[in-house]
Amino acid sequence: MRSIWKGSIGFGLVSIPVKLYSAVQTSSLDLDMLDSRDHAHIKFQRVNENTKKEVPYDKIVKGYKYDDDYIIVEESDFEAAAPEKSRVIEIENFVDMDEVNPMLYETSYYTEPETKNNKAYALLLEALKKSGKAGLARFVLRSTENLCIIHPVKKSIVVTRIRFEQQIRDQDELKLDDKVTVSKKELDMGLALINQYAAPLDLSGYKDEYHSELLRLIEAKAKGKRPTIKKLKPKTAKSNDLYDQLMSSLTAKKSA
Repeated sequence: MRSIWKGSIGFGLVSIPVKLYSAVQTSSLDLDMLDSRDHAHIKFQRVNENTKKEVPYDKIVKGYKYDDDYIIVEESDFEAAAPEKSRVIEIENFVDMDEVNPMLYETSYYTEPETKNNKAYALLLEALKKSGKAGLARFVLRSTENLCIIHPVKKSIVVTRIRFEQQIRDQDELKLDDKVTVSKKELDMGLALINQYAAPLDLSGYKDEYHSELLRLIEAKAKGKRPTIKKLKPKTAKSNDLYDQLMSSLTAKKSA
């Protein structure tokens, strides 16, 4: 792994120099865009809309449109906007993990102390484990201010970026009917079905099977074989009554 950020975690008056490493990776296949006529690569160019000529990467700057003109924003401007946040993940308070709405989660990063046998890093890791709390902090990454929670995962302190609350859309635009009534009998059956399917969370048995299957089809085509498309057999309910469907689901689970 290659570090993507260097800075420090601020824990009260304690500063812990750390590196950030991406903790997640994509499992999708790397597919290239090709011309269907000769399978040549499709290239994307950075073109000046006035001259129609390609612009070298080192000549590209970032600008913000202001009163029909562009104000050029430089790297120093990004740092000047929040100098204290550029290289510090400052823990502002501690929260319970279960208080964080799952809709807020974005992506996670492993942290690694800059120096070996870092006692402050070990202390924060152990304190987070013992307390069951997570740190809430803000920091700047790639010219963007990020909200994050700092929590322990096995031997490492993990920084998980979360969305700001203002980024979650309101539900008011959804056509939701809150006047639908559910009978006690139906609710009890629904709860029974949930309890029957309840199990400890274990994601080790879940794999990205779609991309593995897609790769298998690609390899078959490379050998001149035509892929066979599996036909899905839709499951049909014997009754339109919700209670009957729940009862059938319970029976099917027991016999499985």
